[in-house]
Amino acid sequence: MRKITVFDTTLRDGEQSAGVNLNLQEKLEIARQLERLGVDIIEAGFPAASPGDLASTKEIAQTIKGASVTGLARASKKDIDAAWEALKVAAEPRLHVFLATSPIHRQHKLKMSKDEVVAKAVETVRYAKTFFPQVQFSAEDAGRTELEFLREVITAVIDAGATVVNIPDTVGYLMPEEYGAIFKYLKDEVPNIDKALLSAHCHDDLGFAVANSLAAIQNGATQVEGTINGIGERAGNAALEEILVNLNIRQDFYQAEARAKLDQLSRTSRLVASLTGMQVPPNKAVVGANAFAHESGIHQDGVLKERTTYEIISPQLVGLDSNQLVLGKHSGRHALKERMEFLGYSLSEEQLQDLFIKFKELADKKKELHDDDLVALVHDSTLTEDGDVFKLDYLHVSYMNSIATATIRLETPSGLQTEEAAIGSGSVEAIYNTIEKMVQMRIHLLDYKIRSLSKGRDALAEVYVKVSYEGFVGTGRGIDHDVLGASSKAFIDSINRLRKMKKPKHFIEDQEEYSTHCVQDSFN
Repeated sequence: MRKITVFDTTLRDGEQSAGVNLNLQEKLEIARQLERLGVDIIEAGFPAASPGDLASTKEIAQTIKGASVTGLARASKKDIDAAWEALKVAAEPRLHVFLATSPIHRQHKLKMSKDEVVAKAVETVRYAKTFFPQVQFSAEDAGRTELEFLREVITAVIDAGATVVNIPDTVGYLMPEEYGAIFKYLKDEVPNIDKALLSAHCHDDLGFAVANSLAAIQNGATQVEGTINGIGERAGNAALEEILVNLNIRQDFYQAEARAKLDQLSRTSRLVASLTGMQVPPNKAVVGANAFAHESGIHQDGVLKERTTYEIISPQLVGLDSNQLVLGKHSGRHALKERMEFLGYSLSEEQLQDLFIKFKELADKKKELHDDDLVALVHDSTLTEDGDVFKLDYLHVSYMNSIATATIRLETPSGLQTEEAAIGSGSVEAIYNTIEKMVQMRIHLLDYKIRSLSKGRDALAEVYVKVSYEGFVGTGRGIDHDVLGASSKAFIDSINRLRKMKKPKHFIEDQEEYSTHCVQDSFN
């Protein structure tokens, strides 16, 4: 069996999805889960994009030991220097550097000749090798690059020291046969190809990202790149969970395998969906809610007699366990700790105590707590770990004569308490009007989503909002036993995130102004 290296770019390419804005704690939580999943490489960010991206990439590099951590860089010494600053603390630092090679990019974006592109690529890789033992070079828009020129570039960068060469279908243009043929051509025609891994990175604009990735593996690729749930710019990236299950179920066909732990797939999918606010469609392959549901009587009868009549993937393979342990208000710290360890969370005594308090508070309101409830409590606590935030202290909503009134008390970043009331045509509008008055910001609500985290009338509610303020777009997430409480927390969370992007001048005057993410070159 050929070994396939799994390169996860959920935290870099995935976070470039419209409306996604992860904070440091959320990035760390996803990185830890990717480590549990067993991916080989985690692309943590684009360090040169902003001080925040550099800091979060460095934190992930310091934390993760079971996977190699990499960062993205343009073909620029400044970008490479920023990446080294972030990644030199990693257990296995590596760099992912890119330069466009297609005619349309050479002419309209780079305004460079073929010779200039080759020279720049070689210069960049040689400079990167003075820092990084592992350097991956990506030929941006390789799918629309002349094959002879692609061969020339790849031969040159391998000679310069590149250990991985990535062939991205940047705009999701190619068909599987075409994309696979590129890999076969490069395997046959690049004279020094044995000195580097060939990697596939596909986008889903025409719906072929997973099929193209698998076609690349069939034709010699030994590294595959993608994101959890297929998130990413435009129509997204190749969904890693689909690629991994394909390699497992059809090992007879691909004759290749990855080291990932498939029983962590469902948990990873739910985590990414929750923290990004990008929910998984019910009919999504492998991790969708209906992936193992059978409604047809004929199908139900067949599955009851023999599962493989209509199920080629077992729920247990991807980590769905029907025998979940149910905890309640009489459960103790030991039971909670055991369950959290089973779910993959290693909590300190302080974190466990904090979680246990929240667990008991929820158990008084909810008869039974399932795994999704416990995971939600852990993630909810990450929203308030930073002391420099607004926090909800009290909420009361009344409704009379079609007018809602919200009374709210907030704890400010300075530790003081402030209280205010406002009206609205509905409860959520009244709440948001009140919070706006308290923070003195005119915030536009762009999107509002609500979902139940488990079954039953006493289920936890999760609210996701997308907002804008003075040209900046932010997101927020809130979890609460009460829908209005979750709505309040989500709106407050979005304000806290906006403050990390830019400090509004009319409040928190003693805080240093935060810079926004600089405009990133669109890549892959």
